[in-house]
Amino acid sequence: MIVIVDYGAGNLRSVTNALVRLGYQPKITGRPQDLSNARAVILPGVGAAADTMINLNQLGLIDPIRRFITDGRPFFGVCMGLQILFTGTEEGGWHECLNVIPGQVKKLPDGQKIPHIGWNQVKQQRDHPVFSGIPDEANFYFVHSYYGEPEDKRLIAGETEYGTTICSVIARENMVATQFHPEKSGESGLKMYHNFLKLIAKGS
Repeated sequence: MIVIVDYGAGNLRSVTNALVRLGYQPKITGRPQDLSNARAVILPGVGAAADTMINLNQLGLIDPIRRFITDGRPFFGVCMGLQILFTGTEEGGWHECLNVIPGQVKKLPDGQKIPHIGWNQVKQQRDHPVFSGIPDEANFYFVHSYYGEPEDKRLIAGETEYGTTICSVIARENMVATQFHPEKSGESGLKMYHNFLKLIAKGS
């Protein structure tokens, strides 16, 4: 079972439609017990980090998500689903997040239009199966005002330039997270989801 986490805010329909196009039937759920039975979890997100953490906490999802990732099971975070993996965010003051990835979420620098909305290139920083068949510097669709900065730079699999160098893809073992929205990124985005779900089929 592929679970798309529903915590009351998120890009659920477009993520679901992308997976259905690839031949999968994901389950949209906000029940913690469903994560324990999942083969993979996708955490989409839009909105503010503080609200996201409040909603996850109210649903009892914080510990199950942390455990799912630390157990090395396949996890894909999208946009806010990437940002809340960090220790904390400076959005709206300082707010603690999941602390799966040591580091912090910072506001995009002045001098560029904020939020960053639209297509931008992702420069691949290392080989990873999630990039299979996707050309380097392919375009993906972004909508965000903040970006994550991990303490361990080896976790950065993709970077994007927007007034500064943004960590746009995180990868560690079976955990993948993107600052952009693959489900809104055409064939390259679908290919990325396909590559991630292939890892499950291989038992990776």
